[in-house]
Amino acid sequence: MSTARPLKKLVSCIILDLDGTLLNTDGIVSEVLKVYLGKYGKQWDGREVQKIAGKTPLEAASAVVEDYGLSCTTNELLSEITPLFSNQWCNIKALPGSYRLLKHLSGHRVPMALASNSPKENIETKLSFHQGWKESFSVIIGGDEVSLGKPSPEIFLEAAKRLNVEPSSCVVIEDSLPGVTAGKAAGMEVVAVPSIPKQSHLYTSADEVINSLLDLRPEMWGLPPFQDWIKDTLPIEPWHIGGPVVKGFGRGSKVLGIPTANLSTEGYASLLSEHPSGVYFGWAGLSTRGVYKMVMSIGWNPYFNNTEKTIEPWLLHDFDEDFYGEELRLIIVGYIRPEANFSSLESLIEKIHEDGRIAEEALELPLYSKYKGDSYLKISA
Repeated sequence: MSTARPLKKLVSCIILDLDGTLLNTDGIVSEVLKVYLGKYGKQWDGREVQKIAGKTPLEAASAVVEDYGLSCTTNELLSEITPLFSNQWCNIKALPGSYRLLKHLSGHRVPMALASNSPKENIETKLSFHQGWKESFSVIIGGDEVSLGKPSPEIFLEAAKRLNVEPSSCVVIEDSLPGVTAGKAAGMEVVAVPSIPKQSHLYTSADEVINSLLDLRPEMWGLPPFQDWIKDTLPIEPWHIGGPVVKGFGRGSKVLGIPTANLSTEGYASLLSEHPSGVYFGWAGLSTRGVYKMVMSIGWNPYFNNTEKTIEPWLLHDFDEDFYGEELRLIIVGYIRPEANFSSLESLIEKIHEDGRIAEEALELPLYSKYKGDSYLKISA
């Protein structure tokens, strides 16, 4: 991106976690535990994810047995759910920005290690479903190759030793608190990418907290910068979402002076979990009116502290009347920035208008304008 950032510290190597950092494993964990606990007449509560994130399999299983008062032992739980997880590994999706980051660092020959609390065999199986990933790493270490898992620094110190570098020349990228603790205890720089929503405030020991891998700036660590930002936007693999326009919180027009066309998130929970909170842009098709430029926010709106993740598109066009109930289809083609909080309503409004100007200009580029004719946007009346 064009904005210059101050250098934090020069490093030469990157050590990455796997689950929750490169791979979107949270959904699989929830699905497996939901099914398993159902057999005991218990209901999986998503909040438990926070307790088991970043733990070794044994610690996570122990926490589930204890919290749910299960009649089985920790080892029995592990032996029963391990095959359930194995069957799902082929379905685990890469988190946004993962492929981009690994390709970029490999292309620039930046030494990389993968250090995960999961057993080495499981790590290699998961990697096998993602082309080119295994070859990207000079070193891969599993939790079964060290005596203590994270939050112990042992796994990261071992990674530095195998890379033949000093721990202080490494930056760790982690999604969990145990991982951040381990990285700092190893004397390394740590970038946290929290995998659990609205928990960034807990990551105070990290050197930097980012919303997603899309927001990583390698140049801040003296590493080669990404060259794929175009006019303050990042092209992404296009994705679609649609449905009738619903009434939102009533803030768009009244509070912000920016009329958003809200979509119901019902049925889109898994799709929303795949995309980091932030500001995106693309094209919007309205059933009776045509196709328009659009900028949209996905997320929790920290200024208003939403309790649900929402989709709030702003169609960059002046309409004479509301269009509640009309079919709206969106194709999202690029990313502008992470979700942010603001000190005042004025600064929030100013930023939204800036986002609008960036989207308006970028959508003129052939790279993005070609999607205006996408058949998904053409809604037959």
